[in-house]
Amino acid sequence: MATMMNKRSVGAFGKQAPVRSARVAARPSRSGSVRVAATAAADDLGFKKMRDGVKVASDETLLSPRFYTTDFDECERLFSLELNKNLDMAEFDAILAEFKQDYNQRHFVRNETFKAAAEKITGPTRKIFIEFLERSCTAEFSGFLLYKELGRRLKSSSPAVAEIFTLMSRDEARHAGFLNKAMSDFDLALDLGFLTKNRKYTFFKPKFIFYATYLSEKIGYWRYISIYRHLQRNPDNQLYPLFEYFENWCQDENRHGDFFTAVLKSQPDMVNDWAAKLWSRFFCLSVYITMYLNDHQRNAFYGSLGLNTTQFNQHVIIETNKSTERIFPAVPNVEDPEFFRRLDLLVQYNEKVLAIGRMDLPDAIKLVMRLPFIERMVAEVFQVFIMTPKETGSVDFSGNKAAIVY
Repeated sequence: MATMMNKRSVGAFGKQAPVRSARVAARPSRSGSVRVAATAAADDLGFKKMRDGVKVASDETLLSPRFYTTDFDECERLFSLELNKNLDMAEFDAILAEFKQDYNQRHFVRNETFKAAAEKITGPTRKIFIEFLERSCTAEFSGFLLYKELGRRLKSSSPAVAEIFTLMSRDEARHAGFLNKAMSDFDLALDLGFLTKNRKYTFFKPKFIFYATYLSEKIGYWRYISIYRHLQRNPDNQLYPLFEYFENWCQDENRHGDFFTAVLKSQPDMVNDWAAKLWSRFFCLSVYITMYLNDHQRNAFYGSLGLNTTQFNQHVIIETNKSTERIFPAVPNVEDPEFFRRLDLLVQYNEKVLAIGRMDLPDAIKLVMRLPFIERMVAEVFQVFIMTPKETGSVDFSGNKAAIVY
């Protein structure tokens, strides 16, 4: 497998330069909320370990996956059959019946090829695979914790919706466990119980949770299916069998996103006024920009799969936006060439900020050096936000009644 790292591959998302074989050291991020003993040992890739085979979780940053919590009392009111007459229980019951089918119950079954493939991935490619698995596992586990608590808290006010959340938490736990087991193929894993107790939780109001989770699930679908289809066309870049599971896996993401579509339709004020348009655009841009910057920091990972990071990201954002405009009342016009031109500028400025952070200088001097680039990034984000949006949404509401028009 190591020899594949030096091959150039052409796929739907263009060329990517080969990954070089020189070993790189891990570079610590800024401090996060999860603390372990300062004497934690580091392996030869630079990863710190809590104990043998258990990795210290990466520090939280502005762009890293987060754990979320919300106002569960408000959620109970939003899904109360007595208080919310817009709840279409026929639609929720149909969604529940589909989740109960558990189409992927027997899908996530490992075989002997996993460990053998991991042993052939060496050097910097091994390091970036571990980082990818950790980020993906953390994101899926975050969804599990949030959905599990929503399922528990909504049992009285809306049993059907509560059961849907519980079944979604089942899916997310399955994904997180599968990814954590994949990490163990690389001789590391996360202590998910430790993370549950020690990770910092970010509070979002329920409507912001619904916007963010809808986008997270839909963009997850387009990421997974795009990687899967690319590797089906380019089997020489199928370095690790995890990606062979992405076709069925992404269907879980799509079903979750469809459920949040029904949730948003049940809350008219979240999709039918000027504030909803602003928040819809804000969350779209937050998710799109975060992904764009994150992935461009990890060109080597996408290069190892024969993907061009920029073309892959642009494809995923465009397709996610097409899905999102069916329910959000306004979305960014991502097909305007100016949109990605400005995102590419953000990548350039972010690279400058990261390069300064790696310099062997006092923190105060590095902060002063970073400020001009951070200022430019803020200005570019503002310019993206004020671009003329697309007026969208496929749901019309009349008075207090939910009249769904397609």
